[in-house]
Amino acid sequence: MTSFEDRERGEEAKFAHDEEVMFRIQARRNRLLGEWAAIKMGLSQAEADAYSKSVVQADFEEAGDEDVIRKLLGDLTSAGIETSDAEVRTALEEKQVEARRALMGEA
Repeated sequence: MTSFEDRERGEEAKFAHDEEVMFRIQARRNRLLGEWAAIKMGLSQAEADAYSKSVVQADFEEAGDEDVIRKLLGDLTSAGIETSDAEVRTALEEKQVEARRALMGEA
């Protein structure tokens, strides 16, 4: 085996690892974001757990974060909670940092 093939395999493995880490961070971020919204809506613990899972699932609808933001805005508005796109995006960014720190702390 050549050093080029070794390097290529190493790059592929690093790419796969990085993608897995990003997926785990986003899933954790979405769960945390769901918990944040559930608190704002005054949901019980069981309802909050189910809602957090639904936020994680919403991220699979399309690429990017717009599907999650749309879900949160719609759900918060439907619950009579005054919110804005900017507030949800700020929470998303804060939960991204929190999720990354938590995941890196586990490693």
